[in-house]
Amino acid sequence: MSTDSGLVVYQIKDATVVTFQESSILDTLKIEQIGDALYDLVDTRACRKLILDFGKVQFLSSSALGVLVTLRRKADAIKGKLVICGIKDELKKAFTITRLDKLFEFKDSEKEALESLGIRTQT
Repeated sequence: MSTDSGLVVYQIKDATVVTFQESSILDTLKIEQIGDALYDLVDTRACRKLILDFGKVQFLSSSALGVLVTLRRKADAIKGKLVICGIKDELKKAFTITRLDKLFEFKDSEKEALESLGIRTQT
Protein backbone atom coordinates (compact mmCIF):
# COMPACT_ATOMS: atom_id res chain seq x y z
CA MET A 1 0.00 0.00 0.00
CA SER A 2 1.40 3.37 -1.01
CA THR A 3 0.38 6.52 0.82
CA ASP A 4 0.54 10.20 -0.08
CA SER A 5 2.98 10.60 2.79
CA GLY A 6 5.67 9.02 0.61
CA LEU A 7 5.56 5.66 2.37
CA VAL A 8 5.07 2.18 0.99
CA VAL A 9 3.55 -0.12 3.60
CA TYR A 10 3.32 -3.89 3.21
CA GLN A 11 3.07 -7.06 5.32
CA ILE A 12 5.54 -9.89 5.59
CA LYS A 13 3.88 -12.50 7.78
CA ASP A 14 2.96 -10.60 10.98
CA ALA A 15 5.44 -7.75 10.44
CA THR A 16 4.55 -4.42 8.89
CA VAL A 17 7.32 -3.01 6.71
CA VAL A 18 7.37 0.72 5.98
CA THR A 19 9.66 1.91 3.20
CA PHE A 20 10.39 5.62 2.95
CA GLN A 21 10.32 6.69 -0.71
CA GLU A 22 11.86 10.14 -0.43
CA SER A 23 15.55 10.91 0.02
CA SER A 24 14.85 13.99 2.17
CA ILE A 25 12.45 14.11 5.08
CA LEU A 26 12.72 17.78 5.96
CA ASP A 27 9.39 19.43 5.07
CA THR A 28 7.14 20.08 8.08
CA LEU A 29 3.92 19.14 6.27
CA LYS A 30 5.47 15.94 4.88
CA ILE A 31 6.74 14.99 8.36
CA GLU A 32 3.24 15.52 9.75
CA GLN A 33 1.77 13.25 7.07
CA ILE A 34 4.42 10.60 7.75
CA GLY A 35 3.74 10.83 11.48
CA ASP A 36 -0.01 10.44 10.97
CA ALA A 37 0.50 7.41 8.71
CA LEU A 38 2.97 5.76 11.12
CA TYR A 39 0.88 6.48 14.23
CA ASP A 40 -2.17 5.01 12.47
CA LEU A 41 -0.30 1.72 12.03
CA VAL A 42 0.13 1.43 15.79
CA ASP A 43 -2.93 3.25 17.16
CA THR A 44 -5.59 2.00 14.73
CA ARG A 45 -4.20 -1.15 13.16
CA ALA A 46 -2.31 -2.33 16.28
CA CYS A 47 0.77 -3.35 14.29
CA ARG A 48 3.14 -4.78 16.89
CA LYS A 49 6.08 -5.65 14.65
CA LEU A 50 7.25 -2.63 12.68
CA ILE A 51 10.23 -2.35 10.36
CA LEU A 52 11.17 1.08 9.05
CA ASP A 53 13.32 0.85 5.93
CA PHE A 54 15.44 3.98 5.53
CA GLY A 55 17.38 2.68 2.50
CA LYS A 56 16.42 5.64 0.27
CA VAL A 57 16.66 8.36 2.93
CA GLN A 58 19.67 10.66 2.95
CA PHE A 59 18.41 13.61 5.01
CA LEU A 60 16.21 13.67 8.10
CA SER A 61 15.16 16.68 10.20
CA SER A 62 15.04 16.80 13.99
CA SER A 63 11.23 16.96 13.70
CA ALA A 64 11.30 13.63 11.88
CA LEU A 65 13.41 12.19 14.70
CA GLY A 66 10.72 13.39 17.10
CA VAL A 67 8.09 11.49 15.11
CA LEU A 68 10.20 8.33 15.43
CA VAL A 69 10.57 8.77 19.19
CA THR A 70 6.78 9.16 19.54
CA LEU A 71 6.24 6.10 17.33
CA ARG A 72 8.60 4.11 19.53
CA ARG A 73 6.64 5.15 22.64
CA LYS A 74 3.35 4.18 20.99
CA ALA A 75 4.79 0.80 19.95
CA ASP A 76 6.07 0.21 23.48
CA ALA A 77 2.60 1.00 24.85
CA ILE A 78 1.10 -1.92 22.90
CA LYS A 79 4.11 -4.16 23.63
CA GLY A 80 5.32 -3.78 20.06
CA LYS A 81 8.79 -3.76 18.60
CA LEU A 82 10.27 -1.29 16.16
CA VAL A 83 13.35 -2.00 14.04
CA ILE A 84 15.09 0.41 11.66
CA CYS A 85 16.92 -1.05 8.66
CA GLY A 86 18.92 0.11 5.67
CA ILE A 87 20.03 3.35 7.29
CA LYS A 88 23.09 4.98 5.75
CA ASP A 89 26.10 5.72 7.98
CA GLU A 90 25.78 9.49 7.51
CA LEU A 91 22.16 9.41 8.61
CA LYS A 92 22.88 7.12 11.54
CA LYS A 93 25.23 9.81 12.88
CA ALA A 94 22.14 11.95 13.59
CA PHE A 95 20.84 9.17 15.83
CA THR A 96 24.23 8.82 17.54
CA ILE A 97 24.67 12.56 18.12
CA THR A 98 21.21 12.81 19.68
CA ARG A 99 21.81 9.56 21.60
CA LEU A 100 18.75 8.04 19.95
CA ASP A 101 20.91 5.14 18.80
CA LYS A 102 20.31 3.72 22.29
CA LEU A 103 16.53 3.91 21.83
CA PHE A 104 16.27 2.12 18.49
CA GLU A 105 17.39 -1.22 17.13
CA PHE A 106 19.22 -1.01 13.80
CA LYS A 107 19.74 -3.78 11.24
CA ASP A 108 21.54 -3.61 7.91
CA SER A 109 18.79 -5.23 5.83
CA GLU A 110 15.09 -6.00 5.83
CA LYS A 111 15.95 -9.70 6.12
CA GLU A 112 17.98 -9.08 9.31
CA ALA A 113 15.19 -6.90 10.70
CA LEU A 114 12.64 -9.64 10.04
CA GLU A 115 14.89 -12.23 11.73
CA SER A 116 15.24 -9.94 14.79
CA LEU A 117 11.43 -10.06 15.03
CA GLY A 118 11.46 -13.86 14.85
CA ILE A 119 10.36 -14.04 11.22
CA ARG A 120 12.22 -16.35 8.87
CA THR A 121 12.11 -15.61 5.18
CA GLN A 122 13.05 -17.89 2.34
CA THR A 123 16.06 -16.93 0.28
